[in-house]
Amino acid sequence: MVIRTRHRILALVGALAATSALAACGSDSSAPGDDAGPPRPGGTLRYGLSQAPTCSDPAQAGTNQTLYVTRQIVDSLTDQDPRTGEIRPWLARSWEISPDAKVFTFHLADGVTFSDGTPLTAESVRNTFDSVQRLGGAKAPLGASYLTNYVGTTAVDRLTARVEFSKPNAQFLQASSTTQLGILADATTAQPAEQRCLGDNIGTGPFTYAAWRQDQSAKLAKRAGYRWGSAVFAHQGEAYLDGIEFTVVPESGVRTGSLVSGQLDAISDALPQDLPQLEAAGARLLTTVNPGVPFGFQANVTRGPLRDPVVRQALLPAIDRKQLVDTVLGPQFNPASGPLSSTTPGYQDFSARLAYDPAKAKGVLDQAGWAPGADGIRAKNGERLSFSVLFSQAFAGNQAILELTQQQLRQVGVELKLDLVSTPDYTARQNAKDFDITYYNTTRADGDILRAVFGVDGRNLNARDRIPALDDALEGQLGAADSTARTAFVRTAQQQVLDAGLWIPTIELSQAIGAAANTRDLKFEASARLQFFDTWLSGH
Repeated sequence: MVIRTRHRILALVGALAATSALAACGSDSSAPGDDAGPPRPGGTLRYGLSQAPTCSDPAQAGTNQTLYVTRQIVDSLTDQDPRTGEIRPWLARSWEISPDAKVFTFHLADGVTFSDGTPLTAESVRNTFDSVQRLGGAKAPLGASYLTNYVGTTAVDRLTARVEFSKPNAQFLQASSTTQLGILADATTAQPAEQRCLGDNIGTGPFTYAAWRQDQSAKLAKRAGYRWGSAVFAHQGEAYLDGIEFTVVPESGVRTGSLVSGQLDAISDALPQDLPQLEAAGARLLTTVNPGVPFGFQANVTRGPLRDPVVRQALLPAIDRKQLVDTVLGPQFNPASGPLSSTTPGYQDFSARLAYDPAKAKGVLDQAGWAPGADGIRAKNGERLSFSVLFSQAFAGNQAILELTQQQLRQVGVELKLDLVSTPDYTARQNAKDFDITYYNTTRADGDILRAVFGVDGRNLNARDRIPALDDALEGQLGAADSTARTAFVRTAQQQVLDAGLWIPTIELSQAIGAAANTRDLKFEASARLQFFDTWLSGH
């Protein structure tokens, strides 16, 4: 017997928190009470990215700025409603899941074509998933984690794809809604990884690549004849915009100035100090909290003083997370309160455990024999309590947050040295585990993100050995068809991550998008990335 699941998810999804905004309510760019009339097609939206996209391939995309671009050219088998967490039809109009969550059968929409004119078939699904598996964890870490224990995909017939796993994989239905598992044409999936980053990727999405200049810009064009949109979309048929021009504008003040002056229609990473300027120009600030693992530190437990679990535990109360938000970010951001963001299904609040208490941190280190030296930095058996944090500027606030954290840790006798590197070097050194501690976040609207980040068989940037209580919980949630049981496993895993000092949370990432008065219905999808399908421009 199979479980029929057309419009619901077998695995836990839970309700996602409602989005908020400072200058507008809701997750789109239409101001309350602002009657601009019905949406009108036409026009090219000019968007300012805070960082350069790293790769044009949806499967290899990792940063938010990259996903803002790649999401538009690829459709997924399913979509996730950002308000309810419900899994809805997209390229798959229905699906079945076996009782043991090992077999997922998708029934595809008929008449869908890729932008090169080839039809969407069950073989397209198979070739896409097979290619993600070939890319592997180094090139496609998230997509590869979604396909853990992947046996293969069978084309039962032209429009029926059966995806099989050797072990239960309850997270996979939600994974099928992600950009990383978006379905690509055979002409793309046959290419080597490097070639797939050059802007000629072919999907079924509402936009296509018109131009790609690595580290500089990307241009998208509306896909003529598109008519198979997600059930989450507000309208059917083609996208309203004729195109989207993404340009990289690293400096926040320049991005804001370009929006206010009318050179750009929307921008990433609008900062709190920019809000008065935005409001004066009639622009709005749209925000939503990213689900998944919030920003934090992940220690390589085989190197330096971070080998000592007591040191890792002492870092938890040594950081004043509220000060990080109030000083660097502003009210649209929240302090992190655990290994999961508050908008993630299965989230548990560990605020009390993470409360700022420098006296407690000092006491823990004193008791463990880490004594302050002449300069205030502690040492034990001749080893200085000093380590470097590997990070990139994937989020504009990273350096300022880490500089303030550096000051906070010094107050308890810990020396944090900043190691800012380029995105390619950052990725390479993470993959090689060449760091003392690394700083980042990972977005996903499912508690299984804990397995991808912390699992001993996942990326395991902690370089740790097996912890039975943690790894059993991470594996248990994969096989739990019942949402209550899955929540219990996810919460146990969060507790174990903190107990072992594997993650030192700091702040929850929020997307803060500046939108000009003419930019309408700019929306966040369930993973807090932008979806431009319903977006339109007034007054063009």
